[in-house]
Amino acid sequence: MKNDQKDPALKMPTPAELGGASVTSQLHELLLHSLKDIYWAENQLIKTLPMLRDQATTAGLKMAIQEHHIQTEKHVQRLEQAFNLLGEKAAGEKCEAMAGLLKETEAILGQTSAGTMTRDAAIIFAAQKVEHYEIATYGGLLEFARTLGLKQVAGLLNATLDEEKQADQGLSLIAQTGINWEAEHEPVAEASDKL
Repeated sequence: MKNDQKDPALKMPTPAELGGASVTSQLHELLLHSLKDIYWAENQLIKTLPMLRDQATTAGLKMAIQEHHIQTEKHVQRLEQAFNLLGEKAAGEKCEAMAGLLKETEAILGQTSAGTMTRDAAIIFAAQKVEHYEIATYGGLLEFARTLGLKQVAGLLNATLDEEKQADQGLSLIAQTGINWEAEHEPVAEASDKL
């Protein structure tokens, strides 16, 4: 066997070799349900991100949130393209995970004072929880699409996955380059100072 050839025993069969992806397969149905789930989630983020931006104190964090808001609108457009490629109407189904994360975000913000670095640290913390959920979701969806031989859908999902990872890394960098350190040195606020 030549070095440039792959071991046939390790090669996964393609959907075409398996007779093509069945549109009625359980995996295909799971993909559709999960696309509806993340479509709802991304649309909720479009509504929530401006509030987070407005609650942020530092210009760098405000800018990062604004950039991600613009990206999230693109994510929704990509999801709509994916639905179109699958011959489906773009529709959302309530994502309980995202609903819970957004509720937790409100609670976290309620525990911090407006205009503080601690508030900014809390925003980053909450936003990264959302990013990690999205990274897990898009990673799983990407593998479903690849398994089903849906190359164009996989390409759309992969582009969004890359952007979610970059957003997470950007938030980490913002936290590490000052916000967390400054938050550590803020005094404990009085209950009346919290918004």
